[in-house]
Amino acid sequence: MKKPKFETLKFDKFTPGGQGLGTLDSGKKVFAWGVLPGETARVRITKSKKSFAEGFADEIIEPAIKRTTPKDPESYLSTSPWQVIDYDYELETKQFLIGESFAQEKINLVRSAPIHTDGQIFNYRNKVEFSFWWEKFDENSDDGELNLSFFKRGGKGRIPVEGTSLAKTEINQAGQKVLALLRKRKISSRDLKTVLIRANQKGEIAAQLYVKTEEFPLPTADEISALGFINFEIIYSNPKSPASVITKKLYAQNDAVLSDKILDIEFNYATEGFFQINLPVYEQALRDMEQFIDAKKPTIDLYSGVGTIGLTIGKNNLTMVEINPASVEEMKRNIKVLGREESAQVILSASENALDYIKQNSSLIVDPPRAGLDKKVCAKLLEIGPSRIIYLSCNPTTQARDVAVLSEKYNISYARGYNFFPRTPHIEHLVVLDLKI
Repeated sequence: MKKPKFETLKFDKFTPGGQGLGTLDSGKKVFAWGVLPGETARVRITKSKKSFAEGFADEIIEPAIKRTTPKDPESYLSTSPWQVIDYDYELETKQFLIGESFAQEKINLVRSAPIHTDGQIFNYRNKVEFSFWWEKFDENSDDGELNLSFFKRGGKGRIPVEGTSLAKTEINQAGQKVLALLRKRKISSRDLKTVLIRANQKGEIAAQLYVKTEEFPLPTADEISALGFINFEIIYSNPKSPASVITKKLYAQNDAVLSDKILDIEFNYATEGFFQINLPVYEQALRDMEQFIDAKKPTIDLYSGVGTIGLTIGKNNLTMVEINPASVEEMKRNIKVLGREESAQVILSASENALDYIKQNSSLIVDPPRAGLDKKVCAKLLEIGPSRIIYLSCNPTTQARDVAVLSEKYNISYARGYNFFPRTPHIEHLVVLDLKI
């Protein structure tokens, strides 16, 4: 076994990605998880290149005042590496990182509102995916038991867990029920990929067990019913794919799906489908966005997912564009349930291929993936010049890049961050752009 390498150094700042950043005497940069600015730490190196290295804290030699004790000491680095940060300091840091991302593009966010939080820093996630791990009782024997687990950050292997403090209580309880069933049936971890568990705001559970063999021994109907879920599915997922994707459904308890209300509008969503993780904070973002929607103008919603933005705050003349066929089908069903057939249309397309739907006298909503807006989209926006662009982003760095391009014709009217994912470095940020007069 290769001997691990360690470096001891002081850390100066956080990177936008959430790691601590320090510099060795040689000038080499070190990016490390689990350290705060101002701390001196012994870091276990997991990757080393000529100009930089990556790792995680092995020992904090000089702790910062803002350091706190993590609720999940064994697994927090895998799920939420900012559990070691005082929460007020987390908010301050996220506000600073937003401003820094824009400052690097020479944009001053003078109209930025304070970052929003509802104060719920644990038990907020409505979706968790657990891996599995066979923990041996003795290194010299294969005897052991199956456990839920998370992948180790920055390294190989898994960490056995009972749950995560980020998740709703019902999700952790559901994970233990699935584990108990698998242990009872003596299922090997070799045949398992992950279990995906979702809970709605009522605490109802839907889950999917992803397995590596089509010959997986199915539980009985009574065993499935005893779980108490509204739906439980067993999915064969191609073992050659590292991700848990649906290759073939081996079993479905029924055709029930979860539903949740967002701003009093009910949405149905499949267990594997995209849906927001933290609904209360998401609703505040929608309220903030809604004040900039002009009911007299058409609204175009690009990267619209299952339509939770467009169908909640979009007005009478609404066009939603989405590339995922399953999400489009969910949108169509929701449109029908809401009686919006006359006022809302859905386009199955990549946003960069549906640019003809953008009109000058319109409000445009964009909520792109972390990569930000496609260059074709930015170019078309500058060409057409819709009167207003409402840009919600999960990556302020790429958002700032896009806003810098659009600033040729647009001014920032409003900006605000949202702490959708407390105890993690992830940030959601809203910018409203108005056409220059």
